[in-house]
Amino acid sequence: MLRSHRYVLITGLVGLLAVAALLVLYRHVAFTSLVAHEERSNAALTQVFANSVWPGYADFTAEAGHLGPAVLAQRSEIERLRRDVIRLMQGSRVVKVKLYDLHGLTVFSTDPRQIGQDKRDNEGFRSARADEPASNVTFRDSFDSFEGVLVDRNVVSSYIPIHEAGTRRVVAVFEVYSDVTDLVAGIEATQTRITAGVIITLSAMYLLVLAVVRRADRVIAHQEAQRREDRARIRYQAYHDALTGLPNRTGFTERLGEAVERAAIAGHEVGVLFLDLDRFKRINDSLGHGAGDEVLRAAASRIAGAVREGDSVYRMGGDEFTVILDPAPGPDQLAALAERLGERLGAPMTAAGQSVIVTASSGIAVYPHDADRPEVLVKNADAAMYRAKESGRNRACFYSSDLTEQALDQLRLETLLRQGVRDGAFELHYQPRVTPSGQVIGAEALLRWQHPTQGLLPPACFLPALEHNGLMDEVGAWVLREACRQAKRWCTDGGAPVRVSVNISGQQFRSGRLADTVRAALAEADLAPGLLELELTESILIDATDAAATTLDGLAALGVAIAVDDFGTGYSCLNYLKHLPIHYLKVDRTFVHGLRDDPRDAAIVGTIAALAHSLGLGLVAEGVETRADARALERFECRELQGWLFGRPVPAARFDALHRRPVVVPMAAARGA
Repeated sequence: MLRSHRYVLITGLVGLLAVAALLVLYRHVAFTSLVAHEERSNAALTQVFANSVWPGYADFTAEAGHLGPAVLAQRSEIERLRRDVIRLMQGSRVVKVKLYDLHGLTVFSTDPRQIGQDKRDNEGFRSARADEPASNVTFRDSFDSFEGVLVDRNVVSSYIPIHEAGTRRVVAVFEVYSDVTDLVAGIEATQTRITAGVIITLSAMYLLVLAVVRRADRVIAHQEAQRREDRARIRYQAYHDALTGLPNRTGFTERLGEAVERAAIAGHEVGVLFLDLDRFKRINDSLGHGAGDEVLRAAASRIAGAVREGDSVYRMGGDEFTVILDPAPGPDQLAALAERLGERLGAPMTAAGQSVIVTASSGIAVYPHDADRPEVLVKNADAAMYRAKESGRNRACFYSSDLTEQALDQLRLETLLRQGVRDGAFELHYQPRVTPSGQVIGAEALLRWQHPTQGLLPPACFLPALEHNGLMDEVGAWVLREACRQAKRWCTDGGAPVRVSVNISGQQFRSGRLADTVRAALAEADLAPGLLELELTESILIDATDAAATTLDGLAALGVAIAVDDFGTGYSCLNYLKHLPIHYLKVDRTFVHGLRDDPRDAAIVGTIAALAHSLGLGLVAEGVETRADARALERFECRELQGWLFGRPVPAARFDALHRRPVVVPMAAARGA
């Protein structure tokens, strides 16, 4: 209680000091505002003087310095100026006026005794002469005004520059004294009222706080008990996942560290199983995040029900789970556990009212065989899990030492790619698309990466790493912008327009930003949409959700063309051709190469050609490498050809030669080969 009272006393003193400081600040602000207001008023009055009175006394003021004080005071202009000034000041708070020439000589004053005085060193005069008005407020116990002697007065004196008509050149200084006694009295009265009100309020608050302190002392014990409960709840929340109720990554890290320490002392093994749901993003995209949450809760329950008693299950975040096996069973039992987890998870579950089947890939690492530190053990289990995904998903892999070197190689590649994105180490090469007569009408933009040591690399060497690291959107957007800029340059350099086709990755298409990216690239390059073609694989289109279909409709609305790349190598379902805005089919090179020798390839190409013609779609053949290939395609009425026969991918500068003249491999020549 005594401590509480001491705090209240200190708080009261601090409050009083704060109030005193605020009152001082109020007085300062009030007086500053008063002076500023009077300065504006006096400046306006000076302007009136300059416009109406000053022209008649400008010459007199200019020669006043040569007259001497005695002669100056006797000049007839003084009396006339006095009458003009008094008439001008009627009805205002002005009680005194002075006029100075530029040398500080008091040419005129409503107090005649001050005429002829030298004010050249006065700071206010010097400021006004420099075209900077200056004002201050002072208290005078006795003050000579043109109305007589005034006593106990607060006055604001303002030094205001007088400008030559039509210019900003200062020709004299006007000093105006305003009587602000009533205004100052009002400020001080207000300050007194505020002070009294604040003191009364603080006193009442002080008494109220004392009462509250007594009440607070009685509830402190209850609050302490509540805090203990809150700390326990917060600790639980910090160590558990809110969605599934499983321990989280923080709990996993602590528990694994403790398990490894015990295993090091007791000499047994500890296992970590790292599990990731396969293609979980599709559930979120197609059924919504609510359904995804249902799947995660069901998966957590099934995983917890499949492990041994004493093993612990954790949700690491997203769709990743881990299991700590302490002690770890033998390899056969670990494999059986992974198989059991796969069976439990693979059973149908309900989400958003629909039956869903979820599979998982898992990786297993064991202490001390696979790692001697907890963080390395987790990293190795994670690497094994990614090996399981690369091997086809829905399976488990044990860690092996080759995964570490593979991970290091992958990390080095990822680092170089990030540096390449930052430093602009990517470039586009263009491969021509020609008509049967050899006229170049299009070009496919193909990405290349200038590797620091290996030179120029094709996409197959780095695209998977770009997608894995989330860089595909950034690089894909650059490809679109650069391809559009190049197509625009071809339009404006005097040659025939060339339609540029750009490959779109699945990750880029599913980002939801593709239509906006394409729109921005077209606008930035000022390119006609008809000169841009987007190539998507069948696997992207076959998985198209409603959102993806909306994206394709938006792209088609922009006026760009959509082509199905490598057509015939993917799914057999052709339903998407009916519902999605497709403009071109590209026959895969594998079918083109087999046209001459394999009747089945010829039948497939014929079927694709018939399908394209019946649906009104453009047909493009890829991989045309020989004249025999070109000759074999004649009977299918393929309107566009692409391949090494007509040109390999080259930089834009070298492509210009192809784009300005026909490629000399027309069908007539091909028939003679």
